Amino acid sequence: MNIQEIYELGVKLGINADLRGSAKVKKNLKRVNDKYDKLSSEDKKHFDKERLWNPYSDTRVYVDHKKEVKKVLVGIDIKASEILIAKELGCDLIIGHHPIGSALSDLHDVMYLQAEVLADYGVPINIAESMVKERMDEVARGTSPINTYRSVDTAKLFNIGLMCCHTPTDNLVANFLKEKMNKAKPEYVGDVLEVLRDIEEYQIARTQKMGPTLFAGNKDNYAGKVVLTEITGGTEGAVGIYEKMSNAGIGTIVGMHMAEDRKKEAQKYHMNIVIAGHMSSDSLGVNLFLDELEKKGIEIVPCSGLIRVSRVKKSKPKSKVKKKVVKKKRK
Repeated sequence: MNIQEIYELGVKLGINADLRGSAKVKKNLKRVNDKYDKLSSEDKKHFDKERLWNPYSDTRVYVDHKKEVKKVLVGIDIKASEILIAKELGCDLIIGHHPIGSALSDLHDVMYLQAEVLADYGVPINIAESMVKERMDEVARGTSPINTYRSVDTAKLFNIGLMCCHTPTDNLVANFLKEKMNKAKPEYVGDVLEVLRDIEEYQIARTQKMGPTLFAGNKDNYAGKVVLTEITGGTEGAVGIYEKMSNAGIGTIVGMHMAEDRKKEAQKYHMNIVIAGHMSSDSLGVNLFLDELEKKGIEIVPCSGLIRVSRVKKSKPKSKVKKKVVKKKRK
């Protein structure tokens, strides 16, 4: 596979795992294409054409040497140090999870996913949309002063392939956990924790003191409606959304991480909060993507907080059957 094929595969997996459903994502993409067609020729010059087929603004390729990829360095965060490691180890491509470059500057754009997911969980779309847009503006202001191209420029100097894959892999972990919860049907909050702790990435994270944790509520509380609104969608949602979630009958939030002000707000409205863990959840989603690369024969080198767990079934080598030698008796 080359870098473009890996990039397209990541986006495809993200669309298929999107909590909104792939049909909704494709409908949104059509709207983007329709709007693009109506732009002036001048506006089209400055339009990010990746958006015409990739719905995730926080997932992009920055260095593409057009060569076949045989060895990939993969980490949660990619800085200059990881790029030097990749150079030393002879890697063809570096994949970071957290966005860099324009993907970080445009992180807020992907957050609209949150509004549509919240609507599917019962929060009126007009309320979810209004609050999420307010949070999107806040995130956009927060990323504006960051030196987003630092890692990109370093990779260009070494001509090492570089990309980041954020929301697609967050979608993979969100969908994975949704299927686990739907199957287990946890009745109590403690049951939700047990579902998470049965997953290998979270088991390893527990040994690192970063495993699933109860932020608010009690293990013996009824879980009620369990939602995964804090797993994908760019970053944390708006503080005021928790009252609306509570009114929609949501009982337990499963998230990757949650700031103290949001935790207090959710707690105020009697919600249980289970935090699965940031690096471990990111690792789970990235692993589901990497498994597809491993199936193609690409070597994976984990670094920078990635807890690598492969779910690729290894084919057992065929055992050699010894032929029975029959000795002929002499006459």
